[in-house]
Amino acid sequence: MSTRVNSRPEIRTTSGVVRGIWENAVAVFRGIPYAEPPFGARRFMAPAPVRAWDGIREALEFGPPVPQARHTGSVMSSVSGTGDGSDDCLTLNVWSPDLGAARLPVMVWIQGGTYLENYSSNPHYDGATLAAAGVVVVSMNYRVGAEGFARITGAPDNRGILDQIAALRWVQENIAAIGGDPSNVTVFGQSAGGACIAALLVMPMAAGLFRRAISQSMPGTYFSERLAAAISTTIAARLGLRATVDELSRLSPRALTDATDTVIQKLPEFVESWGPMSLTPTPFSPVVDGVLLPDAPWRALAGGAASDIDLLIGHTRDEFRLYTSRPGAKPTDARMTAAFDHLAPATATEDGYRRAYPDATPEQRYEFLNSDWLFRMPSLHLADAAHAGGGPVWLYELAWSFNREQGASHCLDFLLVFGTLGSDEVRAHPAANPNAAVEIPRVANHMRTDWVNFATTGKPGWVPYDPRTRATRVYDAEPITRRYPEERSRRIWRTHRFDTLDLLRTD
Repeated sequence: MSTRVNSRPEIRTTSGVVRGIWENAVAVFRGIPYAEPPFGARRFMAPAPVRAWDGIREALEFGPPVPQARHTGSVMSSVSGTGDGSDDCLTLNVWSPDLGAARLPVMVWIQGGTYLENYSSNPHYDGATLAAAGVVVVSMNYRVGAEGFARITGAPDNRGILDQIAALRWVQENIAAIGGDPSNVTVFGQSAGGACIAALLVMPMAAGLFRRAISQSMPGTYFSERLAAAISTTIAARLGLRATVDELSRLSPRALTDATDTVIQKLPEFVESWGPMSLTPTPFSPVVDGVLLPDAPWRALAGGAASDIDLLIGHTRDEFRLYTSRPGAKPTDARMTAAFDHLAPATATEDGYRRAYPDATPEQRYEFLNSDWLFRMPSLHLADAAHAGGGPVWLYELAWSFNREQGASHCLDFLLVFGTLGSDEVRAHPAANPNAAVEIPRVANHMRTDWVNFATTGKPGWVPYDPRTRATRVYDAEPITRRYPEERSRRIWRTHRFDTLDLLRTD
C-alpha cells in the first residue's frame, strides 16, 4: 500500500484537483462532481460533462441530494437557479485503501430507492469497510423520480441511468489515479439499482464501462414507451400541463414531486389500464425505448447481450416482508384479490399458491406472491437468460435474518455487504433473534468476502449457475451451496416470461 504522507491527500482528476481525507486506513473523497448541475437549460437533458475548475476543490462533504420528496435544498423550489449549491447534485464519492499504482478492483455502487429517492450520504452506504477489504469503492447520486425516469417529450428516456453511465465514464478516466484498475470495474446495486444494472448490461452506451455486475433484489419492472407516456401524462395533467420539456421546465422540482406523490396515492385505481405496475410503490421504471435501452434484459441477455460480462445475481428469501411488516400494512381482502388477479401468472392464480403453500395464511401467500413477482422470479429468470445467452452467472439467496418481524427482507443484503448494521444495533432490536448479534459479523464477512472475490477474479467462490443443477449460494448462519431453495415458487413461474410491461388500455 502507498504511504500516507498526510491526512489530506490530493488527487488530480480530468476536471481538476480534489482534496480528500484519510479516515483510518482508507482515503475518502466525497462530493466530486461528475456532471454539470441538471437544471436550467440542462434540465431533463442527458448529463453534461463537468467543467474544469482552478485550484483545489475540497472533497470532504457529500454532495446535495438530487430532487426528491423531503429534500429541502432550495433547488427544489427554484426554476432559475439557487444560491446554496443544492443544484450541484450529480456527484460521486470514492473510498480507496491505496492511492498508489495498486490497480485494485473497483466496485461502483448504484443504490436503490424505488426510482423515487436516493442519496449517497446515507450512512448505510458507507464504503470504508468494503474498501478496507481490498477494493476501491465508488458511489453516486443520480436523478430519480420524474427528473430521472419520466417519459417527457423532447427529453431522452432513462436520464437517471444516463447519469450512471456518466459516472462510470468518470471512473474510466480517473480511477487509476485513486488506486483503481479501470479494466476491472464491477457495478453492484440493489433494488432499483439492481434493475438499473440489468439495464446497463444491455445498453450499447454502457458497453466497455464495466467487466462484472452484481444485481441484488432487482425488481422486474421495465416500461414500454406507451405505458411510461401514459403515466407521465397523468402526472403532468395534475398540474394542468403536458409532459413536454417546455412545459415541465416551468415547474420547480418540488411541484413535480408533489404531483408525482398525488399519483402514487392513487396508483391502484389505474390497474385496469396501467396493469400490474399499479400495485407497486412507484410509477417509474426504466423505459424500453428501443434505442438507449433496446430490449427488456431477459430477452436481450438470452440473445447473447453481455455474454462477456460476469454476472452475480440473487435476492433475499423474504423480500416483500419489509413492506408487509410495517405498522398498518396488513393487506385488505380487496388488495389481496387484486394482487392475485393481476400479478400471478395465468397458470397459477391464488389456488395455485394455496396448493403450493398449503400451510400459509392468506397474508403469507400475498407476501410470497409479491416477493416472487417483483423480486425473486425476475432475478432467477435473469440468471436463466444469462446462461442461455452464454454468459457466466452465479446465483445467491440471503436466508439469514436478525429479527423475527422482517425475516430476510428486502435491503438486508446491502447492510451486510457494506458492514453498516452492527451487533449492538441488532442486539437492541426488540424482535432480535437469539443469536443474531453473534452471527451477524460472520454472515456479513462471508457475503463481503464473496463480493470482493467476485470483483477481483470473476469467481465468488461457488460453482456457476445452470438451469439443470440450479446451484445457489444460500447465506445463513453458515453459507451453503445447494439447489435453488424456492422450488415451489419456481414451479409456479416456470412458464412465465418476464418482459416489457405495456399499457393495457387507453381511457
